[in-house]
Amino acid sequence: MNRKTKISLQTKILTLISSLILLVIVLLAAIFSYLQALETKRHVEQLSLQAAKSVALMPAVISALDTENPYEHISPIALKVKDEIQAADIIIENRNTIVYSSSKELIGGQLNTKSNFRALIFGGTYIYEDFDSEEPALFGTVPITEGFGKYDKVTGTVTVKFLKKDVYKNLFNQIKTIIVFSIMVLIIGIIGGIFLARSIRKDTLGLEPHEIASLYRERNAMLLSIHEGVIAIDEKGMVSMINHSAYEMLHLHDGSIGLSIEQLIPDQPIIDAILSGKEITNAEIHIIDKIFIFNITPIVEDGKRLGVVASFRDKTELKNLMDTISEVRSYSEGLRAQTHEFSNKLYLLSGLLQLGRYNEAIDFIQKESKIHQTQNQILFSQIKDPNVQAILLGKLGKASEKKVQLEIDPNSSTSILPSHIELSHLVIIIGNLVDNAFDAVKDQVEKWVSFSITDIGNDIIIEVIDNGRGIDDSQIELLFSKGFSSKGENRGYGLYNVKVVLDFLKGSIEISQNQGGGAIFTVYLPKNDEKRGSNIC
Repeated sequence: MNRKTKISLQTKILTLISSLILLVIVLLAAIFSYLQALETKRHVEQLSLQAAKSVALMPAVISALDTENPYEHISPIALKVKDEIQAADIIIENRNTIVYSSSKELIGGQLNTKSNFRALIFGGTYIYEDFDSEEPALFGTVPITEGFGKYDKVTGTVTVKFLKKDVYKNLFNQIKTIIVFSIMVLIIGIIGGIFLARSIRKDTLGLEPHEIASLYRERNAMLLSIHEGVIAIDEKGMVSMINHSAYEMLHLHDGSIGLSIEQLIPDQPIIDAILSGKEITNAEIHIIDKIFIFNITPIVEDGKRLGVVASFRDKTELKNLMDTISEVRSYSEGLRAQTHEFSNKLYLLSGLLQLGRYNEAIDFIQKESKIHQTQNQILFSQIKDPNVQAILLGKLGKASEKKVQLEIDPNSSTSILPSHIELSHLVIIIGNLVDNAFDAVKDQVEKWVSFSITDIGNDIIIEVIDNGRGIDDSQIELLFSKGFSSKGENRGYGLYNVKVVLDFLKGSIEISQNQGGGAIFTVYLPKNDEKRGSNIC
């Protein structure tokens, strides 16, 4: 397979500039030469006529024609004029014969030209060219007149001769200057082309055009192949590039390139993060009803920020799947705990019955039945959202295993929650608050945790109370910081995740001290989802 030879950018620029300059020079030189040739010819014609007239009007020349030896009288004058105008010859003729010429072989003969004949007969001035002789020449002929009463009498002619080769030589000397100047312009153009090519190569980072084209094709192929969204923003905050995945994830239209980032993503926290020029890695960003993991990388050259590249991937489905798996695991653990607990209770009943302590067995059954009836009444009759029911069932089993008394407030009641509050949100909020309460009471003799939820009014209110050791006032502001924990390493993400979800849902949380010891966490979730925005974490 034959591959085309790659021509460098510098070669292309030099070839183009040199060709253009050379073309312009040739055209200008041709036009100048043509005009100069016309001007030189006109100048020589005028010079020949003027010189001939000057000689013809000289009294010494006029009177010399009547002498026996006119050559001796005319020669000094003719030679002087000939030298001054650098003519090839000055020919002076009376009505019969040539009386003077620098070519002595012409003396005594006649020119026998039409112009010379007409000058003798009609007394006119004439210019003509002779191409038939060995040396082509240009002639200017003027009559010599002498006063004859009221009229002038033509007594002879003066002809000034210029050789064509002398005219061309003079013309070539003038054109040589143009040629030298043109060569200098061509050299300057080539030098300028070299500097221009180097400047362009510097701007293109030393890449040739075919290399840039190849990189562009590879870039497009790469952007199409990756599933992450990629957006490039220039130093002015204008979008310069969007890949296919970004179009689909953010539901952008085809005319998005060239718009400002504010017009594409109207969420201020994201805009501030992108335009800050700071590198951000694996930031979790909520946009409307989706969660994205953003990586923001500034483009810096010579200490100057030229733009920003933001890459992101959709975490929504993955997060929902993880939350669902987590909840299923929680349910499984709860059921296992309940199974273990009921197994113990069945063993207890079996022992009481075997010992014949029937009354105690009946009392135990009635007590357990009353507890479960009360919980089931609240859980299934008053709390009607299936997601909340499922989470609380799991936590009841976990509480039983941990020997924690988890009470569901009898005043709790809620209908099915709004669709914008998803299962994953409830798992994070309720699950983390209840689990933290379990951890808070683990060192207490009597382990007690209370949960309540209501949806009266414009907010959904969730409250978790424990009788643990409480919270130091100095740590309240740090509780929701990423990684902060009083439980040891690799902890401190539960309440942080709660705060992230609350920010996304435009909710809030309050912390207060329980009068009997412990802490009270109260969460407010607005039922209206119109004010939801984005959050960067």
